[in-house]
Amino acid sequence: MTGKLNSNLRKFKSLIMTLFSIVCALVVIVPLFIILFYTLKQGVSSISWSFFTEMPKPAGELGGGMANALMGTAILIGLGSLIGIPVGLFSGIYLSEGNSSLFARSVRFLTEVLNGIPSIVIGVVAYILIVIPMRRFSALAGGFALGILMIPLITRTTEEMLRLVPESYREGALALGAPRWKATLFVVLPAAFKGIFTGILLSIARAAGETAPLLFTALGNRFWSTRLDEPIASLTVFIYDYSRAPFEDWNRQAWAAALVLILLVTLINVTFRIFTREKTP
Repeated sequence: MTGKLNSNLRKFKSLIMTLFSIVCALVVIVPLFIILFYTLKQGVSSISWSFFTEMPKPAGELGGGMANALMGTAILIGLGSLIGIPVGLFSGIYLSEGNSSLFARSVRFLTEVLNGIPSIVIGVVAYILIVIPMRRFSALAGGFALGILMIPLITRTTEEMLRLVPESYREGALALGAPRWKATLFVVLPAAFKGIFTGILLSIARAAGETAPLLFTALGNRFWSTRLDEPIASLTVFIYDYSRAPFEDWNRQAWAAALVLILLVTLINVTFRIFTREKTP
């Protein structure tokens, strides 16, 4: 009798925890679907071919697009990746291989601190270091700010993924006569590629959605510009400007740009899933 009561009690506890887990999962998922639904509802009507190919219209005129902002976002993300990916990757490699030294522990701690610094502070730093000396806002300053934001996530992901690689990989390469740096770059690093690629894509997705640092660095531009030493347009800044404008058409285009940005982040994540899925024989 006692055994049956204990069994029923365990089943009851299991049911309660299962229901609690489902509720927590819904708390995570439901807000995402609300955001997607509302953004889709508000922005899909303004999505058209002209939105991707035309330039913004002057204030008060209907129509136009954000071709310059799309190109500017791609340039800024590209510049940020050129800065953030190599620095973060090799920093993570160093931390995983030299994790016992005082300098490595200091770098690890400072990386965690950098990861928690608000993005607007990164924008202010980029403004002081690049905008003021150049005496102009520029795509270079914006790319620098986004690159700094990407570094800590890539660094920590790279370090953790390399630590998960079995020590036998390193020992095998060293036993065959490979120098330690070759063993790390050509044996250990490829083994951790999927996890590192995850961190890189997540950092790119984060950089693509940043607005505050770009207001201090790239500023924005309503004209077509691909020069790196001049202000450049971006989707996030256009969303910020258009959403608070007194023109209904601009407000609709802000929702359309937000939808495009969400789709861009979704595309990045889908790309990650495709490249990292397990292939069945």
